[in-house]
Amino acid sequence: MLAWRQGWWAAVEEAPMSPGDAVAGRGTTGGRGLRRRSVVLAAPVLAALPGVAAAAPAGGGRFDPGDWSAVRAQFALRPDYAHFAAFVLSSPPRSVREAIASFRDRLDTFPEEFRHGVADLEYGARAQAALGGYAGAPPGEIALTDSATMAIGLVYGGLRLEPGDEVLTTPHEFYSTHESLRLRSAAHGVRVRQVALYDDPATASREEMTARLRRAVTGRTRVVALTWVHSGTGVKVPVRDVADALARVNAHRRERDRVLLCVDGVHGFAAEDVDVPALGADFFMTSAHKWLFGPRGTGFAWGSPAAWRRVDTAVPSFSAPAFTGWLTGRPPVGDPGTLNSPGGYHSFENRWALPEAVAFQRAIGRDRVAARVREQATRLKEGLAALPRVRLVTPRSAEVSAGVVCCVVDGVAGEEVVARLLAEHRISAGTTPYRESYVRFGPSIVTDDEEVDRLVRAMAAFG
Repeated sequence: MLAWRQGWWAAVEEAPMSPGDAVAGRGTTGGRGLRRRSVVLAAPVLAALPGVAAAAPAGGGRFDPGDWSAVRAQFALRPDYAHFAAFVLSSPPRSVREAIASFRDRLDTFPEEFRHGVADLEYGARAQAALGGYAGAPPGEIALTDSATMAIGLVYGGLRLEPGDEVLTTPHEFYSTHESLRLRSAAHGVRVRQVALYDDPATASREEMTARLRRAVTGRTRVVALTWVHSGTGVKVPVRDVADALARVNAHRRERDRVLLCVDGVHGFAAEDVDVPALGADFFMTSAHKWLFGPRGTGFAWGSPAAWRRVDTAVPSFSAPAFTGWLTGRPPVGDPGTLNSPGGYHSFENRWALPEAVAFQRAIGRDRVAARVREQATRLKEGLAALPRVRLVTPRSAEVSAGVVCCVVDGVAGEEVVARLLAEHRISAGTTPYRESYVRFGPSIVTDDEEVDRLVRAMAAFG
């Protein structure tokens, strides 16, 4: 059984459990008398390629945001490879790397400069402001996190729900959503129900997805948990249409019973030109180290003021209002995003460099970045669709797709496709980490039309 298929992945083999395992309680799988053993099947592919590790990094030259080649030159990504998986664990541009290095060096050489972490109040606020400006949201509505998964857990773990309340989600969600909801259900008796938004991702439509979801809402539904762009298929959910449909449901409900729309926005944020509040969701959770090409280990949860009022803070904040409340013995008073930003010490050099990542993207233009992603994705889908042995999984219409492009090569396992693209064509790609796995590409600001065409030619070679 395949447990993970993203770059490095493992197969989980089931074998009879030994008496020693049974006594110790090790490796049990639902009491079936089996032991699970993880076996790494795909070691680092790059290790098999001579000279990869020793290559000199790229990334330099004058930054001209109007010149795509100059934009690409700001990244240290190997220039002799086409990077169609860069969005998974992004490599930040030079200005961001320099900001990270500067903060790290100062923290390492004289941490007293930052007064035992109190500086995070200032630099964290700058990160909030930068993300808010880019997302079109008030900074005080943004809770800083270390990842999208942390943001998702923060929201679903803290929502005020009672036993018997229902969360409506879909089978298309990533692990982070499904597992957060499973944990919540197990702990508090919240019912989690799924509805498929489409049968064939390639033919998914706005109308069908919205109608299926609306029909599935019941009188017990309190939360709808969705993903904006499905990482397993590339389908883009019409969040605005869903929000409008739920608004009609909520018009007849009291505030306590309103259905909250919560969205995992990882693969839409910074790939689409949309203000987050304009989507109509109540909560939006994402990372900043994917399509934004920000520092690794950064993310946030945005919520409307009304939505935040239905969340109990799960982790103490290190914000000034929180500390003031503690010192005075009163409940803290402050912006909801600030009060729900988990406290403690983080990778501060990365978090504090977030404004540089936003500045880099805004210099290019959010609309130009989105257009660049869309144009290359369209070019790639058209090229793949013309190949006889390739089945395009992602819808061709930009109305219901974004930057993620998924496909299948008849008769060739996805892992083999990815390995051969890397070894034979110097093209980096990936596979989707789901039970039904596809080959996945992500054209972005670090790829260009020539590389898209090169990828299509390489895929044609499988025929």
